[in-house]
Amino acid sequence: MGGKRPARRELRGRCVRAGGLPRRVPSASRSPGAPRALALRADRACRAAGTGPAAGRQGAGVMSGRGRVTLAATVATALSAAALLPLVESATWFALCLLLLALVAGAGALARRAQLPRPLVVAIQALVALLLLTVVFARPQALAGFVPGPEAMRHFGQLFEAGQHDVRGYTIPAPLTDGITFLLIGGVLVVGLLVDTLAVTFRAASAAGLPLLALYSVATGIAEEGSGWLLFLLAAGGYLLLLLAESRDRVARWGRVFGVRAADGRGKPPKLSPVRNGRRIGVLALGVALVVPLALPALDGGLLAGRGGGGTGGGGGTISAVNPLVSLQDALNQPDDREVLRYRTDAANISDLYLRIVSLDKFDGTSWSPSERRITEVPDQLPQPTGLSPDVATGTVTTSVQVAGDYGQDWLPLPYPASSVDINGRWRYEPEGRTLVGERGQTTRNASYRVESLDVRPTARQLANARPAPEDIRRAYTSVPGNLPDVVGATARKVTKGAANDYERAVRLQDWFAYDGGFTYNTRVGAGSGPQAIARFLKQKEGFCVHFSFSMAAMARTLGIPARVAIGFTPGTQTGDEGTMSVGLRDAHAWPELYFQGVGWTRFEPTPSRGTTPEYTQPEAPEGDAASTAPEQPETSESAAPSTSASTDATCPAADRRLGECGGPSPQAVVAHGDDGPPTGTLLGVGLLVLVVLAVPLLPVLWRRRLRARRLGGGPGRDVSALGGRVRAAWAEVLDTAWDLGIPARTRRSARARRR
Repeated sequence: MGGKRPARRELRGRCVRAGGLPRRVPSASRSPGAPRALALRADRACRAAGTGPAAGRQGAGVMSGRGRVTLAATVATALSAAALLPLVESATWFALCLLLLALVAGAGALARRAQLPRPLVVAIQALVALLLLTVVFARPQALAGFVPGPEAMRHFGQLFEAGQHDVRGYTIPAPLTDGITFLLIGGVLVVGLLVDTLAVTFRAASAAGLPLLALYSVATGIAEEGSGWLLFLLAAGGYLLLLLAESRDRVARWGRVFGVRAADGRGKPPKLSPVRNGRRIGVLALGVALVVPLALPALDGGLLAGRGGGGTGGGGGTISAVNPLVSLQDALNQPDDREVLRYRTDAANISDLYLRIVSLDKFDGTSWSPSERRITEVPDQLPQPTGLSPDVATGTVTTSVQVAGDYGQDWLPLPYPASSVDINGRWRYEPEGRTLVGERGQTTRNASYRVESLDVRPTARQLANARPAPEDIRRAYTSVPGNLPDVVGATARKVTKGAANDYERAVRLQDWFAYDGGFTYNTRVGAGSGPQAIARFLKQKEGFCVHFSFSMAAMARTLGIPARVAIGFTPGTQTGDEGTMSVGLRDAHAWPELYFQGVGWTRFEPTPSRGTTPEYTQPEAPEGDAASTAPEQPETSESAAPSTSASTDATCPAADRRLGECGGPSPQAVVAHGDDGPPTGTLLGVGLLVLVVLAVPLLPVLWRRRLRARRLGGGPGRDVSALGGRVRAAWAEVLDTAWDLGIPARTRRSARARRR
């Protein structure tokens, strides 16, 4: 015993490096009379450097605490970056990204080992990352092949712009272009540098979760289907691994954990009980994070169907109106053609009765969208359609609509052009698009309403002789972005070559898409966005209604024809009753509307095998003014078509009926009975499963408490033998508790020696 203490005192004055050579520490910590606090401070400094007596006991070749945190930070970044893999077609970039990420982390580890100031460590890592990006992406432009000069920086800017352009232009999964590759690898390196700086250099692993969360959130937000459970587990597991490594390093810097032995003879580091407990808690947290969302109602989105709401029967989520590029395609690809509404009409030609939801009139080169318009109170009689001349034959059509309980659209599906709408609830009128928009949460769920609309029947001659559109309409509806590819306008001019007027040009565009151009209808093709999407569609000649309508509208604008896109439904399928139609999810449709002075906004149908070709786009009618010879359809009375809307007091004003203040059933009361989420039985079952999962980790705790109560139970008692048994039971409880806490007991040592 006495021979070992001098050696221990001698080691106290120096830090032992991994290679075995000592490093001097302040002499105050070595002097016999130095305060114990200074000695402890020097010992902690040795441990923080991964050296000293504690490090020597861990054995050679064992990774230091900060080295483990560096490795964990790199792994956490890589696991979070895995969420980017579904965004592109190829995963070849990921291996290169991991290599560069490891090199940047290694540069930081070397700089920290040299005990450089923290800002200098970060600067060195940033410089290494820049050099690596230069070698990979801008070697021809770099000085000496690796130094980033002005040309290399300009090339980086070009790659960044190209990447942004490709991200907007391609659908998911996108091709792995140079620009997208630069954005992916450069973004991951920036996040990796931030994580390493926070978690390792500044020892703030919890704050490093912010850049990791940003990386994962960006990838999840861009992906149409979000991220799967596996990618979530990888990202969350990487962050938990980083927290555990950092906490273990923090505990180890204070010295050996009480009751935990040093490395064994094989050089393995000690297993810390807090680390084991942290692993268990992390696994439990990940399991709960996966199971609990199953019990929560889904927040579904999309124009026509919620994700996960496409099941059969009355289930399914609500449906809200958002981006038609993606959500309309989702509706067309639903496995079950769920009914969204049913209507009864007295229209003579139901095949032309399209139900229009909203018009998209703003094309900015990235997407089509509705302009911001003012809305007003719904008038009893809607204004006359813009541009419609009395010379054009019209008739009145009455349509009664009943909307399904799970179709919660903000815009009201209406035949175009509607002249009056009788509906309860909080609805507002948008004059430019002639649409009704719900206000303060008002949707179409379970709505019943009646619409009177005009059946506009222009002739080909009237359309061909149409005067130029007014200047305000031409200015608003013929503008195209400057970045629209030249091939769009060139193709439009080529297809319409020889046409005498705008009407003939429009018909040629329609027929080229629908019949003559060799196009194929396919809902599995990505909708795409941006100007390049139209150019790719014209080249690949495969898509669905969004491609055809958007492309024809854009091409018409390049020819000076006012154009916009309408979103809604085709007429649907006839049921057993004559005049009664059922409209399902797969009847969702998009079509172009072109403006002709004297007729107004006119529907065209460029999508092959979908919808009906308008009669006025058929071959030329016989000579003569069809406006005077066309048979006039007699106007039908309100009683001609029975209404399915809720009955209201006939004396109640129309304005009050629209606001639901006539005592009839309000839309809100009806919606309360709708099925907006999983059935109650499913929720109860999933909730019970969650409780079981949460209870499993508690079973060992409850069992231990029961054993503890049995061991320590009993009254004060005076029997010496009974008292001795209770003492032995209490001592056994102490040993078991120590074992649970990772403090193994040596059975040959007495309690007093063990206490010392």
